[in-house]
Amino acid sequence: MKNNHTEAGNLPGIVFSLILILGISYNTISQNNEGNSWKSLFNGTDLTHWAIPDGDNGHWKVVDGVIDYDAMSEAAGGKDLWSVAEYGDFVLKLDWRIKDTPFINPNVPIILPDGTHKRNAQGKEITISVPDADSGIYLRGSSKAQVNIWAWPTGSGEVYGYRMDRNMPAEVRAGVTPSLLADNHIGEWNTFEITMKGDRLTVVLNGHTVLDNAQLPGVPEKGKIALQHHGHKENGEWKSSPSLVQFRNISIREL
Repeated sequence: MKNNHTEAGNLPGIVFSLILILGISYNTISQNNEGNSWKSLFNGTDLTHWAIPDGDNGHWKVVDGVIDYDAMSEAAGGKDLWSVAEYGDFVLKLDWRIKDTPFINPNVPIILPDGTHKRNAQGKEITISVPDADSGIYLRGSSKAQVNIWAWPTGSGEVYGYRMDRNMPAEVRAGVTPSLLADNHIGEWNTFEITMKGDRLTVVLNGHTVLDNAQLPGVPEKGKIALQHHGHKENGEWKSSPSLVQFRNISIREL
């Protein structure tokens, strides 16, 4: 009985020691991860953290707490919205939605799992007409390293610049082709989680991994992020798929 009583009497000290050890461990982990915390790239109020194109004239703007674009930037040069800062390895999270698809794209290919286009018996590419919009996320300052946002049946998340580069190995072109169509309906919000590490890219769309450790040979080691402009009008009519898009909840964690 004496030994049991003694052991019970030591419990408060043991518990205190465990709490102290756990506290030290937690503080160590917190300090180690201090430089890897999530950083917001959009405050819901203005375009702090983003460089508005010179001469844009208010077409990239904030409306009701989201970044809104009408595909009508008046900038003489590039019309994309670029981040102020550059990033190397990171995880980027953001919500996006296509507002409307007023342009009928008559030349949308049927994309096979290996990234090539389906052909008919005569060897000609088969195309279909799709109500379309087009935008995307440029990674590391490269328009070629673009995670697509559009209404194509293959789904958003593909890297068009690499898939269409016939000089790339077959496994690269297949790797940047979405494994499934994970887009929500037009007008509904979607969520990207984009991980860039070295020359490897993983894209999760609405909880589904559509690109898994895809290789982007030659991608820059570091660069800015952009929200893409696309489309133009002639005589008041769209002549290509417009980037009628909105973005919200944009945050990044550097790796």
